Amino acid sequence: MNTIKLLPDLLVSQIAAGEVVERPASALKEILENSVDAGASEIAVHIFQGGTKLVRVSDNGAGISRDDLPLALARHATSKIDSLEDLQKVASLGFRGEALASIASVSRLRLASRGAEQKHAWRIEAEGGRLSEPEPAALAKGTTVEMHNLYFNTPARRKFLKTDGTEFSHCEEAFRRIALSRPDIAFTLQHNGTARHHLRAADTRRRIAAILGDEFSQTSIFIDEQAADLRLWGSAALPAYSRSSRDAQYFFVNGRFVRDKVIAHALREAYRDVLHLDRHPAFVLFLEMNAGSVDVNVHPTKTEVRFRDPRALHQFIFHTIDKALASPQSLSAASVSVPGAAGSRQETSSRAVFGQATGAPSYPRQSFMPLVPPVPAAGVAQPQSFYSTLFGSDTPGQKLSEVPQTPADFEKQDVPPLGFALGQLLGIYILSQNERGLLVVDMHAAHERILYEKLKTALDDHVLFTQPLLIPAIFQADSLDIATAEENRDILTELGFEIAMLSPTMLTVRSVPAALKDADVVKLARDVLREIHEFGASRVLTSRRNEMLSTMACHGAVRANRMLTIPEMNALLREMEATERSGQCNHGRPTWFEISLADLDKMFMRGR
Repeated sequence: MNTIKLLPDLLVSQIAAGEVVERPASALKEILENSVDAGASEIAVHIFQGGTKLVRVSDNGAGISRDDLPLALARHATSKIDSLEDLQKVASLGFRGEALASIASVSRLRLASRGAEQKHAWRIEAEGGRLSEPEPAALAKGTTVEMHNLYFNTPARRKFLKTDGTEFSHCEEAFRRIALSRPDIAFTLQHNGTARHHLRAADTRRRIAAILGDEFSQTSIFIDEQAADLRLWGSAALPAYSRSSRDAQYFFVNGRFVRDKVIAHALREAYRDVLHLDRHPAFVLFLEMNAGSVDVNVHPTKTEVRFRDPRALHQFIFHTIDKALASPQSLSAASVSVPGAAGSRQETSSRAVFGQATGAPSYPRQSFMPLVPPVPAAGVAQPQSFYSTLFGSDTPGQKLSEVPQTPADFEKQDVPPLGFALGQLLGIYILSQNERGLLVVDMHAAHERILYEKLKTALDDHVLFTQPLLIPAIFQADSLDIATAEENRDILTELGFEIAMLSPTMLTVRSVPAALKDADVVKLARDVLREIHEFGASRVLTSRRNEMLSTMACHGAVRANRMLTIPEMNALLREMEATERSGQCNHGRPTWFEISLADLDKMFMRGR
């Protein structure tokens, strides 16, 4: 029978290192957190061979006294907590007191530090857990930690490390997270002697732009909401900047980068109605809350946390982001992609104004001249009453009769975010001009979003008006559709439909939602019945409600090759400006693109 015995201290430290020091990036994270906790205003990072050869972090923080240097490399020794009460409301990033000890057990570590009141610095070295005596060293201020030859004494662990490039990418990501969390600190990062990042102390927005780039900065909205002891602030990218991976998602709780299922689900739900298929949102968000309401002592790496009231937190995050993305004002601040703009960035900010682009000539403010006369375009054009029936007699703040028709009319009015219509392209796109340049609007996608939002609001307010059909629509149905219609009359009525059995093989549609009266009634009814019998009536009005309304809106939206007049196009643009989430259709695709005047100048090589 095997006997129980105590493990040697070195082996205990190496086991702990397996949890804390997964790779060089893990060690870098722990050392950077110590520098931040020390009150440093400047932190320099030097990495060689992806961090396997050397990771050096220098700061100008408070420093460590000579007598405390051996304790800094001892297990479970820390200056950041003293009691259980401190552990229940941790305010520092590092507090476990085992990071440096774990790193020292699997590397050759050198720690040099000088406190503010010390005459000179002191240095201590550790190799495989064995400590040297402190000795004098040259250091102006703060602390320098050098980690050499990671896993030199545990070659089995070293075999699992990836290439230098891969390991450096992980180190760079750890660096980005810390740099984003503390924009007031200046950071530098070098790899193999080459500078990769030089970040000066700045405000949050500038630090975000410096790390994630101007594209993210220009396509994001700034959020700052507070409720009770919760505050959520930072930048959330509009759906136009969606990503194919989660590489631009940064969430911080009380300054600590975390990955949490509750938070991830709330953010995913907030973006669900505006993102296309498998695209992922991008954000840099900071959550501030009472330290006693979150437990950060869940995992050795401290990236997982536990909340006292996760449900309330979920609702707060979801509603904050959902409200920000739904605001029609985001139209005027959105940045949208400009496919194929010669010599320009792929992402162009709609904040650009006339005459500010480099090398572009200055233009006076122009009056807006329609390309075509304000009469129905060639083809089967709809009368002006067509949009009156779709949107109501008036659009928000403007009647169809008041839509600008002549150059003088355009000059009298302020130019709205989506500008004024110029004409229609191939019966599919609306061309519009605003103060910044040319807009191309997918009229079907835009109208689809408008109807979708109207249906959601009407269903929520229980005022979904129905339109009786002058001639009921009759269609042949199978037994499953007939049974679904008979068994779910109340659900269909709530959705605005009156569908009845005409015979054992026929159904008749007597009324539909008023907003969809111009849709293909038979096809619309078939799709609604299919949704109900496929997913069940209860889910159709709960978890599948938005999918159902999206299907209904798609049927009612204007179709391609339907020619519109200038007033009808302008009515659609004004509706978009007043509609939540109108930058994307129900499937997450963009509803409009903007090409700035500067990009047009580049395409035609003006100003050269």
